[in-house]
Parts: sequence; structure tokens; C-alpha cells
Amino acid sequence: MAGDTYVTVVGNLTADPEVRTTSNGGTVVNLTIASTPRQFDRNSGQWVDGEALFLRCSAWDTQYHPTASNIKASLTKGMRVIAQGRLVQRSYQDREGNKRTVVEMRLDEIGPALTRNTVQVTRNGNNSQQQAQQWGSSPQQWGGQQAQTPAAQQQDPWGGAGNDDPVF
Repeated sequence: MAGDTYVTVVGNLTADPEVRTTSNGGTVVNLTIASTPRQFDRNSGQWVDGEALFLRCSAWDTQYHPTASNIKASLTKGMRVIAQGRLVQRSYQDREGNKRTVVEMRLDEIGPALTRNTVQVTRNGNNSQQQAQQWGSSPQQWGGQQAQTPAAQQQDPWGGAGNDDPVF
């Protein structure tokens, strides 16, 4: 949306992601990313940690993307992650009746940072053929690739590369 502030943050999860179901049946995950800048101090010849930023984040499951559930199943306390999303400000009243305002990050994307982690990707059950049937279009309209069989998807978790051809 116009006027939204998009940011990318690299840091470590301070705790396991917490999933909850809202009163209207929505699923949301909440987590905190601690990002600590480091600078090299030429005088001492050592790396020095700056002040840590603790950024509260949230993501929702939608009809087409189970983002909250995927985060809960994939990420744990201490993991180094790369997160991208929009900063949102919200106000609320605390238990003592004081008005509070917080800034949070509404996650669009998040995943482990491969500088400190290794991962094995498991693709969700939605393939392009199922999505095409849902939206009334053909996979050819999305880039000319045929929908793959479940066996082919297991060999190719990205669903688009053929044999050993690189995908760029």
C-alpha cells in the first residue's frame, strides 16, 4: 500500500514463535527478533556490539498462504532469520487504563539465514495445478510450465527446475 514502511531485519528469534487463534477463528503467530549491530573498532582491533533492537512481529494464516502455521513448524528460539514486512503502529489501553502505542512488523516473508543455518525445504501441498483450478486459470498462463506430478515435486522442491538445470 502507498505510505507503508517496508523493512528487512536480520536477527535471532528470542523465543519459539507463539501461535494463537483469535475469537473470529483467525490464526496468528507472534515472535520477537533481536537484531544487534556490530562494528569493528579500529582502536581496539575488536568487534563491538551495538545496542540491540527487539522487534515484535506477527503473521497470519490466509486462505491461500498458511504463513503463521509454517513459521511455527519451521522456526525456533535462537535461529538467525531474515524477515521482510511492513511497520505498523497500533494503540491499545493497558490494564491500568493507560494508552500505549507500539510499532510492530507485519511479516510478508521470513526464513532462516543460511549464513548460520542449513535447511531442508518441504513444499506445501498446493501446486500450480491446484491453484489454477481454484482461480480458474491454466498453469501455462503463469510462465509456460506444466504442472508437475507429486513425485516430480518431491525431486524438485521448487516445482520449476528440470533435472539439474539451475533456476535463476
